[in-house]
Amino acid sequence: MDHAHEHQHEGHTHLHGTSGSGKKFIFVILLNSLITVAEYIGGMLSGSLALISDAGHNLSDVLSLGLGYAGEKISERRPNRRFTFGLKRFEVAVALINALTLLGIGAYILYEAASRYLNPVPIDIWVMIPVGLIGLAGNLASILILLRDRTSTLNVKAVFLHLLYDAISSIAVIVAGIALLLTGMPVIDLAISVLIVAMMTISSLSILRESFRIFLQGVPGHINPDEVYADISRIENVESVHGLHIWSINSTETFLSCHIIAAETSGERDTDSIIKNVNAMLEQRHGICHTTLQVENSRLCSEGGTCCR
Repeated sequence: MDHAHEHQHEGHTHLHGTSGSGKKFIFVILLNSLITVAEYIGGMLSGSLALISDAGHNLSDVLSLGLGYAGEKISERRPNRRFTFGLKRFEVAVALINALTLLGIGAYILYEAASRYLNPVPIDIWVMIPVGLIGLAGNLASILILLRDRTSTLNVKAVFLHLLYDAISSIAVIVAGIALLLTGMPVIDLAISVLIVAMMTISSLSILRESFRIFLQGVPGHINPDEVYADISRIENVESVHGLHIWSINSTETFLSCHIIAAETSGERDTDSIIKNVNAMLEQRHGICHTTLQVENSRLCSEGGTCCR
């Protein structure tokens, strides 16, 4: 008997599960918009590239937050006949755009740093330091607001990393201002700008790597496919496993499909029992709650065709 079964469990959480969380997200967007404007104006008035760099990083925060909010809302839409998985992968697309935007801002800052190294610009420290303190206060407030939700989705993780690195870059701006006050060397401002770009690049590459892994339907990093294969094979009345696929459609939900050949028994083969036992094991040991299992009483795939590849 050929028995295909799909198992699904809704156990993930979204940042916007409540209206309170949505309001927090909107508040952080408004707060970071104000910080961006303040730091950009302060950077232009003071001549500090480090401050302009921090404003650019904050701008990426605003983009991440705005697109992230939209992405989360769209990702929550239910599946339909056209999009049978819903639009859950939209969250990953938004995270990818955010990371690429951050890399673009970083490239612009490096260009400006090279230009200012060749043609130094005077810096007003007494504008630079107070504005840096304002930026730091806003970043710390945003981090505290989103602290509890920081690992809920890839998108929120990307936003939180933006805020965390921006808080560090704000500290670097303040330190640069103090160093300029003590030494009078404009190159310190440029060095801090390059440091900020390095932090931006690190945060972007980690998000890019995970986004591409999801788009290319790779196995999530925390799951060992060989262990999954072995665990399914050890289930009672399972003779063998083939056609095993493990992938995810967003940052929180892992899917699995495979073909299972039931072991020969003296009585009728209980395929429902095999499916229940496999699903229970996958959820408990590997956190996989979305499965499609085809249980076969004979080696159907040895008859040719591509259904098991």
